[in-house]
Amino acid sequence: MTAADRLTAELGAELDEMAANGTLKDLRVYESPQGPEVRLKDLGEVVVLSSNDYLGMADNPAVVEAGIEALKEYGAGTASVRFICGLFEPHLELERDLATFLGTGSALTYVSCWTANHAILDALSDGDTHIFSDELNHASIIDAMKLARPGGKSIYPHSDTDALEAALLEHADARRKLVVTDGVFSMEGDLAPLPRLVELCAEHEAILIVDDSHGLGVMGETGRGTAEHFGLDGKVDIITGTLGKALGGAAGGFVAGSEQLCRVLEQRSRPQLFSNGLPPTVAASARKALSLLSENPGLVARLRENTAAYRDLLIEAGFEPIPGESAIVPVIVGETSLAISISQEMLREGVFVTGFGYPVVPEGTARIRSQVSAVMEQRHLEKAVAAMSRAVA
Repeated sequence: MTAADRLTAELGAELDEMAANGTLKDLRVYESPQGPEVRLKDLGEVVVLSSNDYLGMADNPAVVEAGIEALKEYGAGTASVRFICGLFEPHLELERDLATFLGTGSALTYVSCWTANHAILDALSDGDTHIFSDELNHASIIDAMKLARPGGKSIYPHSDTDALEAALLEHADARRKLVVTDGVFSMEGDLAPLPRLVELCAEHEAILIVDDSHGLGVMGETGRGTAEHFGLDGKVDIITGTLGKALGGAAGGFVAGSEQLCRVLEQRSRPQLFSNGLPPTVAASARKALSLLSENPGLVARLRENTAAYRDLLIEAGFEPIPGESAIVPVIVGETSLAISISQEMLREGVFVTGFGYPVVPEGTARIRSQVSAVMEQRHLEKAVAAMSRAVA
């Protein structure tokens, strides 16, 4: 048996074990655009509660048209990285609009928020840097810290600002201190204790970095994110985020901060230097989505109303969703296999929602995680709760 044959056999056995344990994930194929109701291959029409399309921008006609026009005008892309082949005007327009919307000096786009998080931590870290990270931060932050190789790092218990303060005191001699957190935690749906984080960073001369991927377009009266929600506009040093959720759902991420920060990232962050830029169609469609959000903050209010209504329906049906203020509504069910089987049964009932288990969340805390959209109707929410009730019966 060759090494390749042996590897194939080992991987096959791993897949067989997942299937036997009920943890093997099946991927669904869409035959229609993303939305509150979609058509899935071999399954027909279903209600979707597993998407991050919080504002219904993925199939918004103006967003789609903006992408089509950019594709016609600029083609598929530059076919190389930014510093070699340059960029298109839609990239600059999007970055200017992001900076204006978030109230920062500048913004820089990446092919994903995953690479944006890698970029910022790698570019700002050296042997005299200490990173302080919430234990439930997104996997992109966890991996970014490993690649950044800072002089030291401290992982504090989830939202435990006392533990963070103790760590900041312990490592007070670090020349550069970076505190990094999700704004909205993707698996819990809860918010970072941002007011206290801002205070601690000011007291201990640390830089605050917030990944607001699930906050942009969701939190705050006008959708400017977790900082706006807490009345802390301009108090977060660096914001990272995605264009692949509330802003149309295609792809892409960004870093927003000072002009000097973004210039340095452009010069030396490895994901910027060695990855092609956003396709111009994505840049243009995301910019249009951002414009529509700016013009119509009522979308955020509608999202908030739908989320509250969905929570109320779940509670009335006897469920106990994790408390939170975001559009993420998780219900803990326990074991990974149970979460997957419930989601599969719900899909048979015409509701597409994902069961999350280990290793995405800790053992024993598997959950059904619903994500609400501003364009959902009451009937979508009622159908989802009814399906969940039947699936757990």
